[in-house]
Amino acid sequence: MALTNDKWAPLEQSSESREKIWSKNRTFAGDVWFRFRHKPTAVAGLVMILLFILFSLVGPLFTPYSYSVQSLERVNIPPLMKVYNVGESRVFITPSLKLIRVTENGSLAETLPIVREESGKSMTIFDCGGKEVALYYGGSSYVVCDEASGNIYPSSHIWNHDHVLGTDALGRDILARLMYGTRVSLMVAFVSVLVNLVIGILYGGIAGYLGGAVDAVMMRIVDIISTIPLTLYVILIMMIFGQGLQSIIIALGCVYWVDMARVVRGQVLSLKQQEFVLAARTIGSSPRTILLQHLIPNAMGSILVTATMLIPSAIFMEAFLGYLGIGLRPPLASLGTMCNDANANLRTSPHELLIPAVVICLIMFAFNFVGDGMRDALDPKLKK
Repeated sequence: MALTNDKWAPLEQSSESREKIWSKNRTFAGDVWFRFRHKPTAVAGLVMILLFILFSLVGPLFTPYSYSVQSLERVNIPPLMKVYNVGESRVFITPSLKLIRVTENGSLAETLPIVREESGKSMTIFDCGGKEVALYYGGSSYVVCDEASGNIYPSSHIWNHDHVLGTDALGRDILARLMYGTRVSLMVAFVSVLVNLVIGILYGGIAGYLGGAVDAVMMRIVDIISTIPLTLYVILIMMIFGQGLQSIIIALGCVYWVDMARVVRGQVLSLKQQEFVLAARTIGSSPRTILLQHLIPNAMGSILVTATMLIPSAIFMEAFLGYLGIGLRPPLASLGTMCNDANANLRTSPHELLIPAVVICLIMFAFNFVGDGMRDALDPKLKK
């Protein structure tokens, strides 16, 4: 199709249209979300947090095991099992030197009965479907062999179908305990940060707005609280309320708000001399209205960033307290108590410590990525 001049005409131009910057109009929240979703690490962190929340809340509905039920016949079984092929059967050697029959798909069946002990040969004889097999424990490693000939049965590796992440020293399913432990750690972090938001915002806002002697006294109290180690708070609170989840939440809530108070105080000190605050005073607004409706909303960017940074810190502190053994009461599980329970079997079952430690690292990375993305998204200087 040929183009003719009568179908085209130049657009009208004016100095006003040339100076106008054409861009899509967005609200402040829409602009923040636009910058946030264009930061890949922040989006990845947000997706990881949502997956961990689903894992801890929805995951226990799909597992047949409980975090507290023990099975002493299935102690310290790894996710990847080394099985010996005895004819048509497969057997696995447990750390307690027992043999468990394993099905073709990796499910654990019955424990083989002991026929007799051969101490002179360093062997224990088991009955495997009417056939006698020997567990030899005299060498550097344990093997399943034929008693008469001494030939070692061929071995292979198979994934544990019943316990995907294995079992711990008491035969409890690690996956079920990991789901519950992640839930407890996230709950401790969110509740403690919520308490810190309420106390820290009000305390820091009042100190920054009033200023003078009131500010000096209030911030000296903050300095005194921050100099006392958190472990002493936890021990003191546990002596009063007993060991448990509520003691950890109270201890974190009593200490972690000091950082939030400092941030809010600094923001209020810089904002209270702005023109909009003077205008609010001129029209007769009360100090409460100025603080809650003008100063704190304008400092919300720094508050949200500080809150996202406090969450991984609270998770790590809860895990640290659980690792020291002053966290939750058994059989309750958290990521820290799982690491503490795995210490005794670190050489023989390193996966019991590695799995919760990796989850702690991933959660902390995720919240740090989200906090970094929130800081960039809420900074108006980065708007393009």
